[in-house]
Amino acid sequence: MNIKEAKEEVAHTLQAYHRRDEDGNYCYPLVRQRPILLMGPPGIGKTAIMEQVAEECQVGLVAYTITHHTRQSAIGLPHIEEKVYNGKTVNVTEYTMSEIIASVYECMERTGKQEGILFIDEINCVSETLAPTMLQFLQNKTFGSHKVPEGWVIVAAGNPPEYNKSVREFDVVTLDRVRKIEIDADCGVWMEYAWGHRIHGAVLSYLSVKEENFYSVENTVDGKFFVTARGWEDLSEILKHYEELHVPVRESLVVQYLQKEEVARDFFAYYQLFCKYGTDYGIKEILEESIEKETYEQKTAMAKAASFEERFTVVNLVLDYLNGQWARYRQLNGKVLRLHQALKQWKEFPGSLEELAAQRKNSFEEKIREEQVSLKEYQEEVWVQKKLEEYQLSLRKEHIWNKKEGFGHISVLFQQEVDLRAKLVEGIQKRLDRAFVFIEDCFGEDQEMVLFVSGVTRNEMAMEYLSSHRNERYFHYSEQLLYRQREARLQKECLEILEGHK
Repeated sequence: MNIKEAKEEVAHTLQAYHRRDEDGNYCYPLVRQRPILLMGPPGIGKTAIMEQVAEECQVGLVAYTITHHTRQSAIGLPHIEEKVYNGKTVNVTEYTMSEIIASVYECMERTGKQEGILFIDEINCVSETLAPTMLQFLQNKTFGSHKVPEGWVIVAAGNPPEYNKSVREFDVVTLDRVRKIEIDADCGVWMEYAWGHRIHGAVLSYLSVKEENFYSVENTVDGKFFVTARGWEDLSEILKHYEELHVPVRESLVVQYLQKEEVARDFFAYYQLFCKYGTDYGIKEILEESIEKETYEQKTAMAKAASFEERFTVVNLVLDYLNGQWARYRQLNGKVLRLHQALKQWKEFPGSLEELAAQRKNSFEEKIREEQVSLKEYQEEVWVQKKLEEYQLSLRKEHIWNKKEGFGHISVLFQQEVDLRAKLVEGIQKRLDRAFVFIEDCFGEDQEMVLFVSGVTRNEMAMEYLSSHRNERYFHYSEQLLYRQREARLQKECLEILEGHK
């Protein structure tokens, strides 16, 4: 199972375990609510998908890396209590509440969310003294004498023994009480995520060609050598910042993130070519039509004569530029839609725009304190609050105190934001059309066009844009691609039938 499928499985589990009947009682028997045990190589995003699932399902999340804990922090500290049994007073050892269980209750109190995920990472790498506690946790959903609160789903994660020498094998009794999910490193799934999160174009382009270098962990007599999904994402971030600061990127930087020398060296060589081709072809100037006809013809001629790797890189340079445009649209569209929602709210609100803005601000600050706000929501709401302040000032400048008149005035101001979005859409459509023309002028309708169309299709931000703003060239070429795929499948089926009759 890949990480995307594992994420869906966790989300479906939450839905199943959290179902309630008409009286508000959980339908799924607590005794049958098996914890999920994710087993897979390090650095593939196990922790990240927990954060995503919790946000999307609107439940709480408490995450712990258990190797950082002692037996005392996990099960609590002992203390002596006096109890009476059969008329005789005796001293009994009890335990304070586990730090982990206490964190669950603190999350519930802080966020107001009574349901959530308790995520325990590296669960099979604990110390010898803590191992029995972890087995008890998976089998009985307790830390010491304290149970995990009802409504909280346990998800644990561990690494297979080939990646960590300190791994402890679970016995059959424990494994028979969990839902074990084996996760593989899947480059294709990670690439879907990477396009939507603006991973550096050189990383995306390189892994499109060298998928076999996406993930590797080796324990040898000479040491540990590894390349992980986390490493690629962190490398992408430092590359973008170095470029913005005009700091030279060296191989010694790359090897700090890709800790397998041959992969680091190979990527660094490709990165240099990616940057060189970006300069040589001037994709930005081509797609923005700020290039002379003669120069454009030189670029297309250069692409026609290029090697496979160079042609492949040119297509990815085009996709990388367009990905930036789709990201701009997503950002602006989210802001405009949120502002529109705020103005609709004001139309039905009994008070002034200033009172509404204050109410929204207080409500949003409360959501921030409760950790219910994503980065995207935060950026959009801050922008909306700034716009509402501008609108309030505009009303005062124009001496408008009547709400109906004020709404009409602000509608005109809001239309300016809508027009800006429309202008951005118009620009993206022209650039996308230009991209198709450029790819066709360079390579015709061969494999490079297939690569380009496939790249657009698997890009979540591109599909979000195209679902609202149809582009005829994209749909023309994507229909051709689907036709070719159907034709190829039919040819394969026919060959299989013929082989079967021999």
